[in-house]
Order: sequence, then structure tokens, then C-alpha cells
Amino acid sequence: MREGSLGSESETSDKGDEGFDYAFLFLEQLDEAKWAMLESEGFIPPRSGAVGSSSVDGAASSSGQGARGREVNLNLGLGEEPSSSAVVGDDVESCNCDSQSKRPKVHSFSLDWDWNSACDMLGKDYNPNKSSFRNENYRISSISNGGNNDNLLDSTNRIDEIGEGSNTLTMEDSEIRMDLTDDLLHMVSSVLALLIPMLLAPCLCVFSFLDHINLCRAAKVCRQWRTASSHEDFWKFLNFENWNVSLEQWHDNGASSGAELDAAPSEAELNDRFEDMCCRYPNAIEVNINGAPAIHLLVMKATSSLRNLEVLTMGKGQVGESFFTALTDCQKLKSLIVNDATLGNGIQEILVYHDRLRLLHIVKCRVLRISIRCPQLQTLSLKRSSMAHAVLNCPLLQDLDIASCHKLSDAAIRSAAISCQLLESLDMSNCSCVSDETLREIANSCGNLHNLNASYCPNISLESVRLPMLTVLKLHSCEGITSASMVAISHSYMLEVLELDNCSLLTSVLLDLPCLQNIRLVHCRKFVELNLQSTTLSSIKVSNCPLLQRINITAKSLRSLTTVGFCSTSLVNLSLAGCRAITCLEINCPYLEQVSLDGCDHLERATFCPVGLRSLNLGICPKLSALHIEAPHLALLELKGCGVLSEAAINCPLLTSLDASFCSQLKDECLSATTASCPRIESLILMSCPAVGSVGLLSLHWLPQLTLLDLSYTFLMNLQPVFESCLQLKVLKLQACKYLSGSSLEPLYKEGALPSLRDLDLSYGTLCQSAIEELLACCTHLTHVSLNGCVNMHDLNWGFIGDQLSELPNVYGLSSSSEVDLPIAQPNLLLQNLNCVGCQNIKKVYIPLMAQCLHLSSLNLSLSANLKEVDIVCLNLCFLNMSNCCSLEILKLECPRLSSLFLQSCNIDEEAVEVAISECNMLETLDVRFCPKIFPLSMGRLRAACSSLKRIYSSLSPT
Repeated sequence: MREGSLGSESETSDKGDEGFDYAFLFLEQLDEAKWAMLESEGFIPPRSGAVGSSSVDGAASSSGQGARGREVNLNLGLGEEPSSSAVVGDDVESCNCDSQSKRPKVHSFSLDWDWNSACDMLGKDYNPNKSSFRNENYRISSISNGGNNDNLLDSTNRIDEIGEGSNTLTMEDSEIRMDLTDDLLHMVSSVLALLIPMLLAPCLCVFSFLDHINLCRAAKVCRQWRTASSHEDFWKFLNFENWNVSLEQWHDNGASSGAELDAAPSEAELNDRFEDMCCRYPNAIEVNINGAPAIHLLVMKATSSLRNLEVLTMGKGQVGESFFTALTDCQKLKSLIVNDATLGNGIQEILVYHDRLRLLHIVKCRVLRISIRCPQLQTLSLKRSSMAHAVLNCPLLQDLDIASCHKLSDAAIRSAAISCQLLESLDMSNCSCVSDETLREIANSCGNLHNLNASYCPNISLESVRLPMLTVLKLHSCEGITSASMVAISHSYMLEVLELDNCSLLTSVLLDLPCLQNIRLVHCRKFVELNLQSTTLSSIKVSNCPLLQRINITAKSLRSLTTVGFCSTSLVNLSLAGCRAITCLEINCPYLEQVSLDGCDHLERATFCPVGLRSLNLGICPKLSALHIEAPHLALLELKGCGVLSEAAINCPLLTSLDASFCSQLKDECLSATTASCPRIESLILMSCPAVGSVGLLSLHWLPQLTLLDLSYTFLMNLQPVFESCLQLKVLKLQACKYLSGSSLEPLYKEGALPSLRDLDLSYGTLCQSAIEELLACCTHLTHVSLNGCVNMHDLNWGFIGDQLSELPNVYGLSSSSEVDLPIAQPNLLLQNLNCVGCQNIKKVYIPLMAQCLHLSSLNLSLSANLKEVDIVCLNLCFLNMSNCCSLEILKLECPRLSSLFLQSCNIDEEAVEVAISECNMLETLDVRFCPKIFPLSMGRLRAACSSLKRIYSSLSPT
């Protein structure tokens, strides 16, 4: 018997055992949760024993008969009779034991059935291997012993003892016939009705959810199931695709041996059978005979017999002209699909006329000419068909597919398309004859065209083509598409999808399309530059473009573009400015020289391996936590502001400057790895990197060229690793390192550490007065010193510096001469710039000539509110700033080269200023604004005191 066929009545009776096998196939799919749902909905009585348990009780477990690891004892009593577990003692008499008048009810099923017990109970031999689709053994389980299956016949024997007075009685003696069909049908219908939400209404049958194969299987269970499965409601769709329909399948009154016919039937026999099928189910609405023999005869029977037919699918054969003539008889037909068929004799015109047809597919068909007049047609596909002419009279057509219609001329395509003025989608891919003139006429006639696929059309360039309503444009392998074509595309301001793969002459894309969401540029061998602006871009693919050099993407609201990857051997310039949603960036472009990430403030992970960048600024990415860089030419890397950066693998052998300011999570491990792989670093800024400690600083010995080190705003307590590792250091910044004491800097002024150091910044520190004095006196090689905001600095008295210099001849090689007038060649302080801004405790500044500050050119004492007296003798001082020193009263200056003097908001009087500037013969700029004791009318006296003055800044009116 062929699988999936409906068996005859005699065959169903002869195969009762196999019918049980099909029925159990439904039951084994149910688990404990589904059975619990059945009980709760009232489809079955509650089970005895442990409700909700997912395994049998201890007795069943100990029996060892469960073949699988999980067993469920399911009570499916379908009547009001007591179960076998209740037949004990005197209550046994109440049980109906008349085996001749009543069939036993099925009280319990298990997911594992014991076929030996089942065959004994059925009174016949059963071989489960007869079924071709069942591989598991089942076991009928009695609940008379709490789920124990060891003695299946105990309850039956005890019933017979009480009823007949016999001590033993086997199932064969009683000749009990187990007729389970009614119970099983009710049970399965209830189960599926519960499990499938659409079947909650009891009037709907579960068979409506079975396909033809399973309906035929269900028909093999019993006569009742066969009758139910044959209902016409289940055969609305007659699917005979690739079937050889046999006589036994459809004739109900003929005898059958059950054997499947090996040889295909004749056309006449097949015609009779299909006609019988159509007569049996005249209300079928869908028929599929694709691949069936003699489709023309079959489809003619279908159109003549099935008056309610709505969908017809056929193909792989020859369809005569008479079919299309008879097509009008199927007045309810809405969809016609013809695949891989010869229409008529292949060289004649085919007329397709139908008033209600909505969808027509004539795909890969052989026909010379076709004429279609369908006033309701909305979708038409002539894909891969061989017609040379196509005449369309379909005023409501919206979707037209003529892809790969190689024999259609340019004029035929134009005529067919412009006749459908409501056209929304047009696929003309692989129509090599299509020209720009055809596209222009289509654009003028089809104002609602949204989707256009003109791929593999080498003659189109979109010259003077305007398609403003277009949303999807596919131009794969169009040799005529160049950079000039972008002018036409830019007029499609509603464009959402643009595909330009394999456009071999395309060199650049410059587009501003606010609605563009998806763009593809793959295998464009001459493509160099992409410049794209879009506010809705969500997907971009640019790959295998060997000449690509520049990518500039501006997208203000990329909400779904979170991961971006570029892999190119030619990309030189990349701009992702404004792509705020990017969280992960992977760039593998060895020749990439410029990258812009402005606005990518949500970037979390970045990989540049490898790139040809020479500088990279990631400080605009505050959420960056992981960074991997391999850049053989990178010289400048800025990570300033990457406060959560904790993983950094930087392999840049030519890196000279690294700014990691405010990278608070950067630890010693990352710093050590970076110094080992970047030995040419000259400038290293670790300001506000509190996680960096002594281990990381010791790794600086890998940087023999390190000249600038910024450790400001850190928690360092010991600078010994710096003194040992940075022998060439010239600039050391230690601003706000409040945990550094005076002894921390003793190696500088007592041991001669860092002999190359020139610039030292100790601003806002906690150094004591004595440490500052010794530092200024002994570190004669320093040129720039900043002591801004040092609260422990009181007076700046350098009268003792000369004596201290004479005491250190061995350390610095200084002369012991104590003469006042030292020649320039004599050892002296190299200090050039001294900043003491905001030192609130300074009251007096005294720098005599003996201090040997012959190189001091700039002194800034501004914002020192308690400064009262300044006495400076400095031959090369050019700049002196004492603005906002509101307590200043005494000013003595012997600075012949002083050019700028700032006394803004000072309390000094006019006479003291006049005396001070009289010794400054090169003074050009004087600022006395907001000085309460200097009036604007007195500017003449000041100019007279210093003839070199060129600019005097004063208040316009008296204070």
C-alpha cells in the first residue's frame, strides 16, 4: 500500500493493529504538562495517584520496565466506570464485568507501551516493526497496582473470579475485543482542540490541520477515522504536485490488495481518476498538479468540474490553447501559476482573458507571443519565459516581473510597461536591450513606481531619468552606470535601498538621500570614493573595491548601526562623523591614513589592525573600554578623556606621543605592555591616571627617548621609579600630587637625579618652604619652574642662593667665588621662567644680583593677594606680572630689559610706580588698570619717568 493513500474498508479492518500504531503516534507526542492541561479543562477525568508528577511512583520505578529515562503514567479514563485500581474488596462487585456485552474501557496509557502485554490484551500477535515510521515500543500500563506493569492481567482475573466463580481466566478465554476507536478519536480531538488555540471551539475537527499525507495515515486507523478524514472540508486544497495518482487512492468501492502499483497508469486511467476526485470534492478551491503527467487533460477536468476553484498551479508539461479558452469558465479563479510549460504549440499566440484573475505567473514557459487582458490583475510574472512579444491590457497591474525575458525587445518592454500606469514594482533584470529612453518613458507614465530592478542591463546610464517616487533601486552589473549617474539617482529623494554591485565603471558616489537605509557597493573595481549623507542609514556594505580610498558618511540619527567593520587594502580616508550609535568598530585597512570619529561618543570597543594612520584621536569617545591598535606608522595617539578604558593593546613601534589623560582605569599592565611595544615614545601624559603605580613607572625604562612625563593629579608617594628609569627626562609635571613630600624630591637637589631635567611643575603641591628653597637653589639646570598655588610657600627670598651654590662645587661643578659681579661664563642659575601664581602666603619677593638669575626672563606673581614688597635686580627679566596683588605697596626694580609690567588691580600708589619704572629703560607696556591710587590724569608723569613707554593701560575714570 502506497504511503499516504486512503485504504479501503477491508484493508482497514485487516490492519487494525497498524491502526492502533497510528493512533498511538498522536499520543506519544504529549508530555505531562499537556495532560495536566487536559485535566484542568475537563477533557479527561483527573488521574489517580500523584497528579502533576512527571514520573511514575516508586513501584513503577522499581519494576525496571521503563525503557526511557522519563516515564509518565497517564490516567485517561473516558467513562464514568471506576478504574481498575478501584476494584478491590466488596467494591469489585460494582464493576461491570460482562465482557460479552461491554468492551473494556482504556483507563491508562503510558508514553512507553509494553507491546507484549498489549498483544496479550488484544488477543492477537502484533509486530511493531510492521509500521515503517515507528521505532519505539509502547507499553499499556495498568494503574491497578499504582502504575506497576508487572501483572497486567491481575485486575481482569480478579473480575472474572468474582463474576464467574472461576479462579483463573486468561484474555484468550474471555475473547475480549478491545475497540478503542471511539475513545481514541474523542481523546485525540480533545487533545488537539486544547493544544491548538484555533480549535478551542468543539465544532472544529482536528483533521483540518493535517496535510494529505497525515490524513491518509489517519484513515488507516479505523473506519470512523477514515470517514472523518474524507470530509470535503479537509480537501479544499488538492495537492498532486509530482504525484502519480493511482486508482486505489480515490475509488472507494473497488477491491484492493493494498499493494502499491509500480508502473505509472495510462493517461486515460489517470484522467478518469482525477475526474472522479474532482467529482468527489467539487468545492475544492485550490489545485496543484505541477509535475503531474498529462497536465493539460488534468487541468481541463479541473476547470470543467471545480466551479469554485480560486488557485490553480500547474507546470512541467504542455498546456494547449484550449485551456486558456476554457479559463473563462472558472469565474472564481484568482491565481494562476504556470511553471516550466509549453503553451500551445510554442509558436502561436496565447490569449489570457479573465475578468477576476488577480495573480498570474507564467514562469519559464515557451511561447512566441502572449496577450493578457485581465482588468483585475495586480501581479504578473513572465520571468524567464521565451516570448518575443507581450501585449498587456491590465489597468490595475501593480507588480510586473519580466526578468530574464531575453527575447523581449526594448520596444516591447516599453509598450508593456507604459500600458500599466498604476505600476509600483518593475523587475526587468537581465533584459539586456533596455535603454535609457525606455526608462524615461516609464518614469513619465508610471508615476507610482517604487521598486525598480534594472540589474544586468548594460545599456542604461540613467541619463535624464527622473524617478522621484522610487524607494528601491537595484543596478547590479550595469556597465553604463558611472559617477554621472548619481545625478539621476539623487533626484530619487525617497530612495531607501540602493544596490550598485559589480558596476565596473563607477568611480565615486556622492549622494544626499535623507531616506536611504541600505546601500551596497561590492566588486566595483574602479570605485574610489564614497561620500554619503543620510539621516536613516542602517546598513552599508562596501567590499572588494581594490581602489577605494575615501569614505565619508554623515548620518545624524543612525539608531541601529551599532557595529561597523571595514576591510580594504586601498581605503585611505574614512569618516564616520555623526554615527553616534556605533558601539563596536573594526577596521582592517593597512593603507588608511585618515579617520574621523567626531560624534561617535558611544563607541565602546575599537580595533585598528592594521592601519596606516599617522595620528589618531580617540579622546572624543568617553565610553571606550577596549582598544587594540596595530599601526606601524602611528606617531601621535590621543586617548584623553577615555575614562573607562581598561583594556589597551597598543603596538605602534613609531609612536612618539601618547596622551592618556583622565584614563582612570588604565592600569600598570596596560602601561607596561605599551612601553614594551612602543619604544620610541618621547612624550607620555598620564595626568589623572590614579591606577598607575610603581610597577608601571618602572616599565618606563623601555623608553630611552622619553623626555616629557606628566604625572599630575595622581596619588604617587614615591618618585624613585621615575628617577631610575627616565634618565633623559626633560619635562616633569607633578601638579596636585598632594602625597609627595619634600623628601620625595631630595634626589633632585641632593643627589643630582635627572640631570637633563629642564621643566618642573610642582603647582598645587604640598612641598614645604625649605624644600622649595633648596630646589630653586640647587637645581641650577632647571629653566622652567611652576609653583602655582603652593600653600606652603611664604617668602621668595633668594639672598641665600649664592652661598648655597658655593657649597656644592662637586655636585654641579660650580665656582666657590663669592664675588657679586660674576661674568656670564661663571656657573649660575639657568632658570628662565618662574610661575608663582596664586601663592596666597607670599609677602615678600627678594631677588638680588648675587642670586645669579642671569637667565630669568619671565616672572609671574599674579593673584598673590598678600604680596606687599617686591625687590628685584635681574638683568634679563623681560616680563613681570603682579596683577591682582591687592596688597602690593613697595616696588623696587632694577631690570634694564623689562618690556612688560602688569600691575592691574594693585594697591600701589602713583609715586612708587614712577620710581620703579624709572630704572627700566626698555619698558614698552604698562598695565595699571583698576589701581585705586593711580588716576588716568597722571599718565603724563609715568610717561615722563620712562621715555620708552609705548602702551599704558589705565581705567577711563577714577576708581
